[in-house]
Amino acid sequence: MTTDAPPPQPDQATGTAQPSTQSFTQVQQSTEFGELRRTYRSFAFPLTIAFITWYLLYVLLSNYAGGFMGTKLFGNINVALVFGLAQFATTFLIAWLYSRHAAAKLDPKAEAIKSRMEADA
Repeated sequence: MTTDAPPPQPDQATGTAQPSTQSFTQVQQSTEFGELRRTYRSFAFPLTIAFITWYLLYVLLSNYAGGFMGTKLFGNINVALVFGLAQFATTFLIAWLYSRHAAAKLDPKAEAIKSRMEADA
């Protein structure tokens, strides 16, 4: 970081020095922050697209393939019910996968950036 940044301003609630706006801008433009964003996006975007596709498939099949969705698998359980419950399971699976991904790859990088900013303040 350059030394021409204005001095950190104290936080009025805690009285501790906070990084300046220029410090935030410099971090945002750093390669380390770019790598953090890239790591996040490389996980979040493909999973979001996959889930939306899966959801739209369910909706389209429900609207236009009633015969298929009404196919009984066993007892009163049909394809539509199984797909609908799979939507919930998929949601929880994605949340769990994201939690693991964030803890392993995002949080350490974000914590390093945060610690360095707080040390500079």
